[in-house]
Amino acid sequence: MALPMNEKKIQPPLRGTMSQEGESFNAPSSQSPYVDRPDWADAALVLADGEVFWGRGAGAAGDAQGEVCFNTSLTGYQEIMTDPSYAGQIITFTFPHIGNVGTNMEDMESITPAARGCVLKTDITEPANWRAASHLDGWLKQMNLTAVTGVDTRRLTRRIRDGGAPGGTVVYAPDKNIDIDGLAEKAANWPGLEGMDLAIEVSCTQIYSWDQSEWSLADGYGQQRDPKFHVVAVDFGAKQNILRCLASAGCKVTVVPANATAEDILGHNPDGLFLSNGPGDPAATGEYAVPMLQAVMQTGLPIFGICLGHQILSLALGAKTKKMHMGHRGANQPVKDLETGKVEITSQNHGFVVDTETLPKGVVETHRSLFDGTLEGIRVEGKPVFSVQHHPEASPGPQDSHYLFERFVGLMEKQQARLMR
Repeated sequence: MALPMNEKKIQPPLRGTMSQEGESFNAPSSQSPYVDRPDWADAALVLADGEVFWGRGAGAAGDAQGEVCFNTSLTGYQEIMTDPSYAGQIITFTFPHIGNVGTNMEDMESITPAARGCVLKTDITEPANWRAASHLDGWLKQMNLTAVTGVDTRRLTRRIRDGGAPGGTVVYAPDKNIDIDGLAEKAANWPGLEGMDLAIEVSCTQIYSWDQSEWSLADGYGQQRDPKFHVVAVDFGAKQNILRCLASAGCKVTVVPANATAEDILGHNPDGLFLSNGPGDPAATGEYAVPMLQAVMQTGLPIFGICLGHQILSLALGAKTKKMHMGHRGANQPVKDLETGKVEITSQNHGFVVDTETLPKGVVETHRSLFDGTLEGIRVEGKPVFSVQHHPEASPGPQDSHYLFERFVGLMEKQQARLMR
């Protein structure tokens, strides 16, 4: 079949290639200087099929395996790297200038990063921000995270876009001793995220209270001293800023592990239940989380879920989830609120999605992605239960979706008024 004159036939990538800056997604010719390893390369991203992206190392020396994904955010790289939802993943940043605001202790979303490593276009940028406390390279070393820089991330992003998120190994060897075949085998043997319960690995192991509220320019982080509601938050891999938003909305927050039972949760006598974000396959986490949630829903307690929490809630209601081709990861994702007609710019990070076609009767789709039409939110008719796939605690809009925390508080207010009658 003849191709139109303005189209080129895309060839499969060659083993051990990295395209030059500005080159199209077509595989480079055999004369490309990047077919063989460049003399300067002391790091690489090795995919499960043997394709290699050579680069320069940063962060901690070593190698790590995971699913290779990409994030389109222009900034927020420290929050992204410390988001527990990235457990088991190697993050490719499509924005080239990573490191320009440095790092600090205030922008951590978890104490210990769960991501496996990252891939960057250019060498890490020198920090130029008044809040910077350290260089990103030093922070990566401190967190034992491996990075490879100098990679053609546009080519890699197209590879993921067209072929799906592959398994890969990121390696940094200062002595340049890199065994490509061995690293490709490690990547090929990595089991993938389907069927993997990672929430239990990143969840807290003990119950704790949270009262820190949102950050302000004048005062930094605040403290909730006069809460009006008590919320139990199930930690499937909760970002700390979600807990801050709950505190800022007037809530005392008690955080419980991912495998908490309905009895554990109801024993705290909460006014509402929050289901956090998290990594891995929701069906695997649902083995223990769904029975808990089904039991709690029978009590009429207001429930709000985000990301993995949204997926777990959907499973508990009878819907199904499925793996996405490449997922949604970025801070520029348009979502339409189907009930108000408004469009929100949202932050997202998920590789699984709830199948709209499987929503049972009485469960209403409330939000939809304007990128691909996938499900972004639900509510249950006649019950104080709702959830969204995106992250309203993040600030891409910058506060387009913060109303969802107010909605949760409103449901708890109505429930309290009903009980007092």
